[in-house]
Amino acid sequence: MIPLTKAEEEIMQIIWRLGHCLVSDILPHYEALKDKKIPQSSASSIVRILEEKGFVSHKAYGRTYEYFPTISKEDYTKSTLNRLVADYFEGSMSNLVSFLVKEENIDKDELSELIEKLKD
Repeated sequence: MIPLTKAEEEIMQIIWRLGHCLVSDILPHYEALKDKKIPQSSASSIVRILEEKGFVSHKAYGRTYEYFPTISKEDYTKSTLNRLVADYFEGSMSNLVSFLVKEENIDKDELSELIEKLKD
């Protein structure tokens, strides 16, 4: 799966949340997320790039386009995590978990919960 730039991912997060949307629907969500405005032309350009990359598609209603995701957030999350593990943790989820424990990004209770989920 093609990785997204930071700007593309920010817009994609909004599209995943909204489901079906117009570019004008994205603008207030972006402003709330980033605490700054994005020009409609910039948002529109990013959405078109997302469509070229296969992350969104659209339905046309005259000159109005309604966009919707074609790749689920879960699938993108899995792909991104797998790429992270491959690039930075020698392909080992165990190395990732060890790193999180060492950096105190995960506490013992959370780790215990993960272990219990793995046992199921």
